[in-house]
Amino acid sequence: MTPQPNPEAGAAVKAADRDHVFHSWSAQELIDPLAVAGAEGSYFWDYDGRRYLDFSSGLVYTNVGYQHPKVVAAIQEQAARMTTFAPAFAIEARSEAARLIAERTPGDLDKIFFTNGGADAVEHAIRMARLHTGRPKVLSAYRSYHGGTQQAVNITGDPRRWASDSGTAGVVHFWAPYLYRSRFYAETEEQECARALEHLETTIAFEGPSTVAAIILETIPGTAGIMVPPPGYLAGVRELCDKYGIVFVLDEVMAGFGRTGEWFAADLFDVTPDLLTFAKGVNSGYVPLGGVAISGAIAQTFGKRPYPGGLTYSGHPLACAAAVATINVMAEEGVVENAARLGASVLGPELRELAARHPSVGEVRGVGMFWALELVRSRETRQPLVPYNAAGEANAPMAAFAAAAKGGGLWPFVNMNRTHVVPPCNITEAELKEGLAALDAALSVADEYTE
Repeated sequence: MTPQPNPEAGAAVKAADRDHVFHSWSAQELIDPLAVAGAEGSYFWDYDGRRYLDFSSGLVYTNVGYQHPKVVAAIQEQAARMTTFAPAFAIEARSEAARLIAERTPGDLDKIFFTNGGADAVEHAIRMARLHTGRPKVLSAYRSYHGGTQQAVNITGDPRRWASDSGTAGVVHFWAPYLYRSRFYAETEEQECARALEHLETTIAFEGPSTVAAIILETIPGTAGIMVPPPGYLAGVRELCDKYGIVFVLDEVMAGFGRTGEWFAADLFDVTPDLLTFAKGVNSGYVPLGGVAISGAIAQTFGKRPYPGGLTYSGHPLACAAAVATINVMAEEGVVENAARLGASVLGPELRELAARHPSVGEVRGVGMFWALELVRSRETRQPLVPYNAAGEANAPMAAFAAAAKGGGLWPFVNMNRTHVVPPCNITEAELKEGLAALDAALSVADEYTE
């Protein structure tokens, strides 16, 4: 795992990228993508030989790290046996992946519909809910992200929705609990939970319960800020869905497969949804794969009625073989337990120690290998270090923090005024402490912008 500098090759890769690759979520002329030469475990490196400890897990998906040899071998073996096959057939890798996933999902979510990723998993979950209930509307939280396809981005509750929001997608947004910036003037978790549930039930009442097909929530919101819901909230949403005949959808695309120290974050709250979406960590992103885990009642809706949806690559053999290997690696190597143990004994305590030393840290929150630091100009006023959806000069403090982290060999996950600490779930304690030392130094730069 010793990076070998090759700047000429790096320059060629970067030139081809600049000439031909159109990047997502970006103004093409304003970005400068890093040319990556290789990756292994919790690290990746560039063509100049600089190595980075990845505290972003790619896009929060390399739950077993980069290039895990058992997952790579499984993909190679599957490619030699059967590279691809149409989704209408029963294929060993597909069947086994579905079985292993169904064994770990909560409750009776025993049927698995495979997709190519998280966004189309959300698309299909919403389609299933609407067909199951015969109702048009979907309720979704502000401060959420559910994907970049048309329906999924309209369900999303962050600024990435705005450019594609037609106002005709049948989506109604509401406020979910977030005590640090409470929309309900709450002072305790108990107040925040009760008032958020009251607000949601009022929203249902005023929208008309008979028009609402589904409520979709990220079990623990990811990109929007890793706001762990207060005790009782998800159970309360489950009760509201049962009361009004609404399908409860939990989006576990980011939080699932060990990220929170449980196979699924729903297990932390003892809640079973009607539909559960997944992707990312199901096979550590080695080959694109997502899906919907479906309850018995909704599966029965399509027992003798065709489900009107599918994808050419649904349950692709290479992706499913990677999922089988990933799940088995996680079970055999105690990856979920590692995330829980190090989250509780190392990451949480040491992040709180960092917060005590750095005035730029307003709040620390998270669980397992799923944490966020909210950076502020003032702890007293809780003014964010940068404005909401800041860009350009307005985002300079966060840009300076990110540059300092990278300069110290740490690749951070930065969104708005937060940095998320989301390393691979099989990271070692020594690697965690290496990353935390680099984070400590980078936060000193953020401190310079405090009042």
